[in-house]
Amino acid sequence: MLASGVRSANPVLTRLDDTARAERQVLGVGATRPMTVDDVVVRTVGLLLLTGATGAVAWTYVTDGWAAPAALGSALAGLVLALVISFRRITNPVLIAGYAVLQGVLLGVASRGFEAVYPGIVVQAVVGTFGVFVGMAVLYGLRVLRATPRFTRLVVGALIGVVVLSLVNLAVYLIAGRQALVVYSTGSKVGWLPYVFALVAITVGALTFVLDFDLVERGVRDGLPVRYAWFCAFGILVGLIFLYWQILRLLSYVRR
Repeated sequence: MLASGVRSANPVLTRLDDTARAERQVLGVGATRPMTVDDVVVRTVGLLLLTGATGAVAWTYVTDGWAAPAALGSALAGLVLALVISFRRITNPVLIAGYAVLQGVLLGVASRGFEAVYPGIVVQAVVGTFGVFVGMAVLYGLRVLRATPRFTRLVVGALIGVVVLSLVNLAVYLIAGRQALVVYSTGSKVGWLPYVFALVAITVGALTFVLDFDLVERGVRDGLPVRYAWFCAFGILVGLIFLYWQILRLLSYVRR
């Protein structure tokens, strides 16, 4: 069975070990085809293509007048759907594809806004995101980085800290208009603290992939049913989108 002591820092994937145990108890060994790494890769690529295609459509056809409502609506709907899929461990490809579409709308509209202010920044952020992802995959494959219990605790704690601080910073900005750890306005000056926070967020986001790779590998080894390849792909997509936003934000600071 999957070791319960090693869990992913990505909340989407943290409960796969419990799922594997329950599946084998209910269905029995050999009742359904187990997933493979190729299954996860194919579904991850498919979700990325869907997100990218939707983003391109939103970028092209959502007018400036509808940009803010589209971004807000897709962000809220995507958040709700992500939480439902995560906590209920949903493997329905239609719902997961729906999340990819919603994120595509948000990415397309918001990225167009950044591109208008900082030409070329979107391509830089995309290249940076996939560069980091590939780099972490190589380091994991070479076993330079391993998801030990101590490593896992450090990354999980750091991720929780980044998320909590980001939410607090957003609340302060909405209530008082102050920007400290994260600078939301494209015209505001950026001090040293947002740079540090962005670098920390990127580092933590990159390290979470090590835990995700480890958990997927364990799921494959222990015979998790093939439909959970969709769930794993969804989790990796969430991580990639998180990393993209952090890199995009850091690049916007540098470009000022």
